[in-house]
Amino acid sequence: MIAVDTNLLVYAHRAESTFHDQARRAIAALAAARASWAIPWPCVHEFYGVVTNARAFQPASSTAQASLQLTRWFASPSLVLLHEGANHWSTLHALLVPGRVIGGQVHDARIAAICIEHGVDEFWTADRDFNRFPTLTVRNPLVI
Repeated sequence: MIAVDTNLLVYAHRAESTFHDQARRAIAALAAARASWAIPWPCVHEFYGVVTNARAFQPASSTAQASLQLTRWFASPSLVLLHEGANHWSTLHALLVPGRVIGGQVHDARIAAICIEHGVDEFWTADRDFNRFPTLTVRNPLVI
């Protein structure tokens, strides 16, 4: 199963993004396929917060636009929404201590732990910070 990070969701949603077309096509292909694909819940929350933030975008996406985009992705019958499981703390702890994760990096570790818990085969992101978690296979689908 492939899981998708916030940055790809934002790029797919925001037409002015340099990577808009590539990200939109990549996510559309996942959504149309029969194979399961995933979005971790923290990425859903972050997506909504980022695209509706007037400091990040002028104009920002309206709450209706952000909600509609999420509703469209949620309509994919192969989408799985990932959340913390029963072993979350042990999985997260195994990333935090050896990786010396602190501050804002904890958010990425949380997402990585959720993906690892759910057996994600590949995590798609344009964020190189996820490479600090060697037990998570990371790929940037925007780079050929």
